[in-house]
Amino acid sequence: MEEIKNSLDTKELVLSMGPQHPSTHGVLRLVLELDGETIKKCTPYVGYLHRGIEKLSETMTYHSTIPLTDRMDYISSMSNNVGYCVAVEKLFGIEAPERAKYIRTIVSEMTRISSHIIWVATHALDIGAMTVFLYSFREREWLLDLFEELCGARLTVSYPRIGGVRNDVSQHFLDSLYKFTEEFDSRMDEYETLIDKNRIWLKRTKGIGVISAEEAINWGLSGATLRGSGVDYDIRKRFPYDAYDKVDFIVPLGEKGDVYDRYRCRMIELRQANRIIKQCIEQMPKGPIMAPDAPKFTLPAKDRVLSDMESLIHHFVLITKGQMAAPEGEIYVATEVPKGELGFYIVSDGSGRPYRMRVRAPSFVHASVLPRLSVGHMLADVIANIGTIDIVLGECDR
Repeated sequence: MEEIKNSLDTKELVLSMGPQHPSTHGVLRLVLELDGETIKKCTPYVGYLHRGIEKLSETMTYHSTIPLTDRMDYISSMSNNVGYCVAVEKLFGIEAPERAKYIRTIVSEMTRISSHIIWVATHALDIGAMTVFLYSFREREWLLDLFEELCGARLTVSYPRIGGVRNDVSQHFLDSLYKFTEEFDSRMDEYETLIDKNRIWLKRTKGIGVISAEEAINWGLSGATLRGSGVDYDIRKRFPYDAYDKVDFIVPLGEKGDVYDRYRCRMIELRQANRIIKQCIEQMPKGPIMAPDAPKFTLPAKDRVLSDMESLIHHFVLITKGQMAAPEGEIYVATEVPKGELGFYIVSDGSGRPYRMRVRAPSFVHASVLPRLSVGHMLADVIANIGTIDIVLGECDR
């Protein structure tokens, strides 16, 4: 009997998951300690994609830092641009014109839809639902075509500017986007028909990765990852910026704080983002797209640069030396990007470059909660937990 008992003894297995791309949504590495297929310990490692964006920004002008923000969460580059510009505007005491605010709200919500589409497509694919992946990319391609029409870029856009936006929207763009908003809800019905009540999907998401509201707050979660636990916190509602105080939308909340609740929150957010875009198009005011009363901080319009010597000089100085006489001090400004709270902490020494800049990236914070979500669950549930927090490693390793 002793020989049989010794032969049945087990030992924990240490498994390195990643940093290959599939299922880890980037070069994330998880060191898992397993008892059979049960997770006993989960240790995330990031840093495989580090590019030093925060330090690079300290060597560049405020304006020339904008393209760097594209490269953090490259799925949501437009929202990153907007968040950075809103922070710098607050530092300088600049207010963008109303038309620019509406345009930035539109492109931010287009980005939210595009990002959430990538999320639901890959999250479903990770769990085994392939058809959703194929369906959802139709709408994402439609949005990317609209981005290309707007600014000539599809992924890393660098479209917002300090004090406004780079160029105005055309009527054709607004008409095409409005057509998208009228059709998108029916496309959403197709996604939900495929997985919303699918018994395999429910088995893989309900009761998995449960985190309470109190714990979610203590871990610093934000966005739908926080609201899935029932915490009513959305920066667009609590601290409105751009045109968010002029549109009507609801903030969806979960109840149990599991993978399914976070899935439902993002699916409702997709419909609400579509609703916001439609309202902004209907309310779009006329007027300038750049703050006209702050030539020391904002780039003049291209037609003025080509026809007016003073505008040409301003443009040259801003590009080569940066914003002049930036107020000294420090500031933290947060915006609600698709993955959660994106915050920029900027320290100014009065020069045309930030003395220090640090970024509060939601993916970095959310990656830290993976051990809390995964321990005690099965190995396959780790994949569902990675998908439910919706991370991009470019943002973790900024």
